[in-house]
Amino acid sequence: MVTTTAAAKAPTSASKRPRAAAQTPEQELASALVRTMHLLQDFHAESSRPLGLTPQQAHLLCVLLAAPLGMTELSRILSIERSSLTSMVDRLERRDLVTRTASATDRRACLIELTDAGRSLAHDAHDAVVARIESLTASLPASTRRTLTTTLQSLLNHT
Repeated sequence: MVTTTAAAKAPTSASKRPRAAAQTPEQELASALVRTMHLLQDFHAESSRPLGLTPQQAHLLCVLLAAPLGMTELSRILSIERSSLTSMVDRLERRDLVTRTASATDRRACLIELTDAGRSLAHDAHDAVVARIESLTASLPASTRRTLTTTLQSLLNHT
């Protein structure tokens, strides 16, 4: 009879998993960016919950900090179907966080705009995520943070 210990049954951590085959530098970069995206999504989710928002609602509010937007543009930016966006906007409107205003250029369309309460909550959500990111990067040397900033801005400018 073979017995196993609890330690043998416990899942291994990422650092103790067998390494995959060596990656090319391009694959390493892609992997690092995907892991970073997941970490940032976790930060966003953890920061939005205490504010009574889903991560998607917090994202919508933060996007609207720049300016009111139409439903088509919001749907594109948030990568969600218009029907899902309509439901989300309805819920946020009932909470007095956004309003719909008629478009000056298209009478069939409306713009989604933050209310004062929505603007305040959007700033809170944004500030909470920024604080988490600052905490994550605080131990990096200033020169590394500058390089990272420049590199990420370059990537973002190419999208």
